[in-house]
Amino acid sequence: MSELRAVILAGGLGTRLRPYTAILPKPLVPVGDRPVLEHILRRLHASGARVVDLCVGHLGELIQVYFTQANALPADLELRWHWEDEPLGTAGALRIVPGLRGTFIAMNGDILTTLDYRELLAFHQRSAAALTVATHAKRVDVDLGVIETDGDRITGFREKPQLNYEASMGIYVYDERALTHLPTEGPCQFPELMQRLLEAGETVTAFRSDAEWFDIGTVGEHQRAVEAFERAPEVFAT
Repeated sequence: MSELRAVILAGGLGTRLRPYTAILPKPLVPVGDRPVLEHILRRLHASGARVVDLCVGHLGELIQVYFTQANALPADLELRWHWEDEPLGTAGALRIVPGLRGTFIAMNGDILTTLDYRELLAFHQRSAAALTVATHAKRVDVDLGVIETDGDRITGFREKPQLNYEASMGIYVYDERALTHLPTEGPCQFPELMQRLLEAGETVTAFRSDAEWFDIGTVGEHQRAVEAFERAPEVFAT
């Protein structure tokens, strides 16, 4: 199995996950008997990663202490630490990681998923894209009657419709050329970088997945992930 390189973005404040994140950085919030970041790192290692770069900021010292003292990871997995002196955003943080060449995965540090990273990488390489976004079907239930209009004229009515979207999973595959479209300084969020790539005529592709996926950004979503893990821990095992 060839080696893959991954960057984990773990510098956010986690404000939507309070009160947990008042004392813990979001990547250390537990799911089962492990922090969510440990689940991520173990799955990346099982997919061939031997070097993972972590971009940290808020309470990053606690993340570093946990993974340097807990013997939580395989011995042949090297973690490299990069510190954001100020929040640089979900794309801008990549500027502080030296030596990003070729193709690499970048992902948020609060994702519990069974996504097959090898399939994601193979898809990206076939597409020759500058950037690939892993996506997941998401249904949104609207609890109201929705009016459709043309100006002031009502043209239709839908009672409590279900809307279907392709949501970003917070997991991306970059070709190194995508990094040339980052601003040279200051914060840059991922949507801004994607828009820059599209405006430059670069190819950006979507990898659609039906894997288990939990974006642990809110108390409710964390609880949903915990319940899913308790029901079937073997599904997430690496």
